[in-house]
Amino acid sequence: MPRFYARRRLSVAAAATALISSVALFNAPTASAALPTPVSGATARSYLASLTVATEDRTGYNRDLFPHWITQSGSCNTREVVLKRDGSGVQQDSSCAATSGSWYSPYDGATWSAASDVDIDHLVPLAEAWDSGADSWTTSRRQSFANDLTRPQLIAVTDNVNQAKGDQDPATWMPSRTTYRCTYVRAWVQVKYYYGLSVDSAEKSALQNYLASC
Repeated sequence: MPRFYARRRLSVAAAATALISSVALFNAPTASAALPTPVSGATARSYLASLTVATEDRTGYNRDLFPHWITQSGSCNTREVVLKRDGSGVQQDSSCAATSGSWYSPYDGATWSAASDVDIDHLVPLAEAWDSGADSWTTSRRQSFANDLTRPQLIAVTDNVNQAKGDQDPATWMPSRTTYRCTYVRAWVQVKYYYGLSVDSAEKSALQNYLASC
């Protein structure tokens, strides 16, 4: 084969490889949420088995009973800390507000470049916590729960997805990305176990079903 054609075929192959690589890069998430790694599936199953099963009671619930987005350090509150943690290339101004960056929402697979498009989800919702035991807590403990950066309880996600989730538990709502569901239920059980919260019967059944494949 003449050298000209050999070089030309190599050039075409190289160009094709470069094109494939650029497409893959374009389609790849530009940021990945950094939820603290939840316990293993086996540990979550063990935790779930020990949780009290009880009927939920929302009597007296008020979101203001869970002081949230408290100052964590300097001028940065909890929301701003999670935005920085879960984003990529996040820049903040002097008041700690995110002015640029990229956020990948593991619930639905969307990537956002404006912090206003991102909510910080309480993985176990505040109302759900109230229903399952937090109604008897002190305000200090409810504040700790609502701002917990140590357990897998806070995560940056698409705002309207978080709003659609609302205060639902895994019996009625799960992330649309099926590959994230195992992480989600492991985190859910870990948080409930750590805080001594109960589960209702439908919630426990759903968690058992999802954890069976984790």
